Amino acid sequence: VQLVESGGGSVQAGGSLRLSCVASPHTYNTFCMAWFRRAPGKEREGVASIDRDGSTGYADSVRGRFTISRDSAKNTLHLQMNSPKPEDTAMYYCAASSVVGAGLRSSAYTSWGQGTQVTVSS
Repeated sequence: VQLVESGGGSVQAGGSLRLSCVASPHTYNTFCMAWFRRAPGKEREGVASIDRDGSTGYADSVRGRFTISRDSAKNTLHLQMNSPKPEDTAMYYCAASSVVGAGLRSSAYTSWGQGTQVTVSS
């Protein structure tokens, strides 16, 4: 499956930003989708995941601030980022997995987007 992210940009701390990811041609064989991020000089980390049944998982650093959602009819994944912090600055990637319960294990994801940059200023 091909994934294309959008919605990145610059935002001030405390603001909000919404990332989107469109999957093609479809997500029928996709059990789990997720957002990962990589900041300069750091390793890639999982941000949020959502299963086909709607179960979600979040990294401790974003829980309560970010919300992941999935519109299966439109093959679209979203990440609502509220109250972002400068430490949330990173390239954000959308990923898809056919593994049930993939969660935030990057090794379980076989499809990746090109990424969208998010920069949070203080």
